[in-house]
Amino acid sequence: MHVNATEVEVAVIGAGQAGLSAAYHLQRRGFTPVGRDPHAADTFVVLDANAAPGGAWQHRWPSLRMATVNGIHELPGHPVPPADPAMPSREALPPYFADYERRFDLDVQRPVRVRAVRRADDDLEGRLLVETDRGTWAARHVINATGTWTRPFRPYYPGIERFRGRQLHVADYVSADEFAGERVIIVGAGVSAVQLLDEISHVAETVWMTRREPQWAEEDFDVPARSAAIAGVEARVRQGLPPGSVISVTGMHWTPWARAAQARGVLVRHPMFSAIEEHGVRMPDGSFIEADVILWATGFRPALDHLAPLKLRTPAGGFRVADTRSLDEPRLYLIGYGPSQSTVGANRAGRAAVQQITAERAARASRTSRTVAASRTVAASRTVAA
Repeated sequence: MHVNATEVEVAVIGAGQAGLSAAYHLQRRGFTPVGRDPHAADTFVVLDANAAPGGAWQHRWPSLRMATVNGIHELPGHPVPPADPAMPSREALPPYFADYERRFDLDVQRPVRVRAVRRADDDLEGRLLVETDRGTWAARHVINATGTWTRPFRPYYPGIERFRGRQLHVADYVSADEFAGERVIIVGAGVSAVQLLDEISHVAETVWMTRREPQWAEEDFDVPARSAAIAGVEARVRQGLPPGSVISVTGMHWTPWARAAQARGVLVRHPMFSAIEEHGVRMPDGSFIEADVILWATGFRPALDHLAPLKLRTPAGGFRVADTRSLDEPRLYLIGYGPSQSTVGANRAGRAAVQQITAERAARASRTSRTVAASRTVAASRTVAA
């Protein structure tokens, strides 16, 4: 055990949708924030790298407004207050998260950067050490809820380093105005790619490229289809494969901005280029497209580098997880990962993780009671014999 570690029953890493959901359910199950009462029997701590509440919402681009946000879901026990549809999501949602933390007195510790999670010893009944830039925590359980926003993914293409124009990821995007009058290649088949295509195409010439032709869904995505898609992602993470995205299974839906882009004739998909050159991209057929900007709307990867000391990553690059719990480190729970990446999925995953932790706590208490009872029986027998 780390000599200066502060002991808690549960350490939650991250205070976005998934982390706050877990904290809420921990409190409902009788756990106490360590800052409120460090001497309580079952304490938890929430560690957040951000300087302020709001999770990834506080970092979204300014033009992402409440009317165009994809997938807001309220945190458990507190509805999202009404907001002006024209209000930027980065202004509307962080105050909601801040109010949530105050309302339930979750005592989130911030800014705290987790550097590593490692085993205190070889005993699986022991604790995990959560090492941060502000001290070390020794936790019986760790709920990891670090999301993906801090790990934007940009695929490699030959010549990527030669391009003399500007390259950026959607995580760096501010507004369409910075591209006025330029030719922008937008790469990606997700919601963000189409939304920014619609936005940027008002002020710039756009070229939209994807590796595969998007599958457009004309009808609403029904419950059986959604369940089947999520089950597919669950199967992948159980095997330790990278989770992929639910949208890759479900296809794209006709959002208002997709319809708007289609109506203006800019929703035209081109195949992916084969190489990048100084002033543009080379297509598979040998033709050349000039470009001033390449905007990578190519998604994000789970931010899990701090878990490296546990050596859980499989040769395929994923983590083996079932029902939020690591199959190779039972004290670790991964929420907001794989099938629980959506906001509603994150809420459910937070509850599921806490249910398992509570069951573990009850089982441990039962074992302790049996041990104490057995000791008393032995002591009583010795007394009678004497």
